[in-house]
Amino acid sequence: MNTLIKTIEVLGIIAFALTGFYKARKLRMDLIGVYALGMVTALGGGSLRDIILNRHPLFWVQHYEYAILLLALGIVASLVSQELFEKKKLVVFVLALDALGLGSFSASGASLANQLGCHPFISALLGVTTGVFGGVIRDVVCNEIPYVFQRTELYATCSFVGAWSYLLIFRAYGNDVLAAVSCIAITFILRMFALQYKIKLPI
Repeated sequence: MNTLIKTIEVLGIIAFALTGFYKARKLRMDLIGVYALGMVTALGGGSLRDIILNRHPLFWVQHYEYAILLLALGIVASLVSQELFEKKKLVVFVLALDALGLGSFSASGASLANQLGCHPFISALLGVTTGVFGGVIRDVVCNEIPYVFQRTELYATCSFVGAWSYLLIFRAYGNDVLAAVSCIAITFILRMFALQYKIKLPI
């Protein structure tokens, strides 16, 4: 795994883990629940991507420091006062983190699939898979209909557009850094714009 993709994955892992911790604390889970929900949120999408691409060991098994980092963050999250998780301003921050994680994992998923020679459409879909599947597992564990499957503000669509932006920019310029940064920025902006103006798919 090249340095860029590893950096992007760490960014996405931290962002998504914090959203998982937030959900767990809102549901008043203990440390085990906080850690587990953070783990599945942060690592679920990348794990499914690796399984589909037949990449072994899974990225977080190969880089065991990810699991250790999440444990440390989970302990900190468990020690934070419960009242903090009731504040409305934190909700906005978590939504921004989620959008950042979505963009980061969309870029890493599309990049890895592209490097392995997948068709561009498949690469884009694996970008979406990497970006959204951790949240799907999180919601299922919490006995909820996954957010991405509800008729809510654009989510997977933002990831799909972002993944395509990565592929198109990389093919046009051959610059992995430019393509990845563009994917993250486009996905993030689209997601926040959709939240701000309540934009949903027409069907």
